[in-house]
Amino acid sequence: MDTQQHWDKVYTSKSPDQMSWFRPHLETSLALIERATRGDPSASIIDVGGGASTLVDDLIERGYPDITVLDISQTALDAAQVRLGKVPESIRWLRADVLQASLPEHSFDVWHDRAVFHFLTTSEHQLAYVRNVVSALKLGGHIIVGTFGPEGPTRCSGLDVVRYDAEALHAEFGPRFRLVESSQEWHETPFGTQQQFLYCCCTLEQ
Repeated sequence: MDTQQHWDKVYTSKSPDQMSWFRPHLETSLALIERATRGDPSASIIDVGGGASTLVDDLIERGYPDITVLDISQTALDAAQVRLGKVPESIRWLRADVLQASLPEHSFDVWHDRAVFHFLTTSEHQLAYVRNVVSALKLGGHIIVGTFGPEGPTRCSGLDVVRYDAEALHAEFGPRFRLVESSQEWHETPFGTQQQFLYCCCTLEQ
């Protein structure tokens, strides 16, 4: 089973609000995005792995119309579009593998990823991801990444994951990125367990 088939199966077998990472609202991500953009509604934002996430709902409500939602699973993207109903025409839905996606160069002010990067367990995949970030992000733009923290799970959705602290996660992106802030939170899953998440916000400086 390839990666797309795996995630289509995951999203077909459960509703989005039964996924372990589901939150009704991504409060930490929203706060980081608002600080990164200084509330500028013209900011261009891409949500990587955002398929069925409610982040796009809350960004639209806060007046951000320039949003791209990328996910490897069309099933996840379809679930979000059904939930939202009518949305601004400026919202773009992109079914793609982030490691291979052809994204417009230097076009995003914010690259957001909650719970994708930690599934990349090889240096080859991690480097491919970072190359796409550097290509797609504007100089001075921000990347906001949420992964499992040092005390987080070692597996999720049947796959191995990598756990990070702030220093290790920042190091994955290299010296071109300056760490702006980091934080940890304990996420309560829909079935009552706890997962530790780490968030880092970095800016592309050179």
